[in-house]
Amino acid sequence: MRIAISGSHSLGKSTVVNDWVAKNPGFTREEEPYRALALHGPHEILFRDQSTKLHNGIQLYYNISRVHRYCASSDDVIFDRAPIDYIAYSQYTANKGTTDINDAFVASMIPAVREALDRLDILAFVPKSNEWPVEMQADGIRPIDHEYRDEVDAIFKQIYREGRFGVMPQKNPPHFVELFGARQQRLDQLQQAIDEVQFGKRRTQ
Repeated sequence: MRIAISGSHSLGKSTVVNDWVAKNPGFTREEEPYRALALHGPHEILFRDQSTKLHNGIQLYYNISRVHRYCASSDDVIFDRAPIDYIAYSQYTANKGTTDINDAFVASMIPAVREALDRLDILAFVPKSNEWPVEMQADGIRPIDHEYRDEVDAIFKQIYREGRFGVMPQKNPPHFVELFGARQQRLDQLQQAIDEVQFGKRRTQ
């Protein structure tokens, strides 16, 4: 089962991933591209209105390359971020008009992202929710900037709830689910999504 956890930063995506792997040790955990490439790797990657085509491009194609490593639904893997995330973050920077990222660059990402989504079984979105607020913590990585997080979250909601960019594949799209609530509740929602996917596969056999 190939799962990707998507959404704005500091909303509990990595917590979902870590909790899931702790309860399901047979799953491989794929690290967030920023951590793999910058925090534990040789690249400098900036955020907010300082992101460039290089910064977001290398994260996107790293993420896509990892998705393509897993060719079958029998591969149990969970990704901390999905390819679609870099469309949302790039659109945020394009809106600011401060670097070389523009709307044309965002549009150029869509075909590769759409193709990669075809390799996922479940796409799980973690939105900001007033009912279940998540405090931002100084982790030494991302700035504590509520406006930044909220603006990116709004773009994600346009993508997932309003179909902005039309990025979901027409054939064989991943099963989409939104995760919200307490930690165990999010895991239960993810398990329900897996059960629905497996039931659907059995019906088509």
